Amino acid sequence: MPEDTLSFEIEKSSDEVANKVTTIKCRGKLVSETAADMKNVVKPLIPLGGRIVLDLTDLNYMDSSGLGTLLGLKASAIKQGYCMLELVNTTPRILELLKITSVTQYFSS
Repeated sequence: MPEDTLSFEIEKSSDEVANKVTTIKCRGKLVSETAADMKNVVKPLIPLGGRIVLDLTDLNYMDSSGLGTLLGLKASAIKQGYCMLELVNTTPRILELLKITSVTQYFSS
C-alpha cells in the first residue's frame, strides 16, 4: 500500500430493531491527502439515515486534517438529524488523539 492511502470496505446490514447500519472499515491513513476520500464515502450516506459505523481497526494514522474530517462528518450527521455516526475499534494511538483534543465525548453514542 502506498504511503498515504486510505481504503474502505463497506458493509450494509440492520441492527436488532431493523435500523439500517452501514459499517465502513477504514484501512491506512486518514491525513490531509486522504481526507477528501473519507468525505466522499461517508457524506452521501448521511441523508440515507440509520447508523454509520466507522470501524477504525486498520486505520494506523490520523493527523489533524483527518480529525477535522471526522468532526465535520459528525456535525453533518447531527445537523441533518437523519443518522448516527459512530467510531468503533479505535486504535490506542487514535483514541489518544481524540482524548488530547477533548473530542472523545463527541463520538460516544
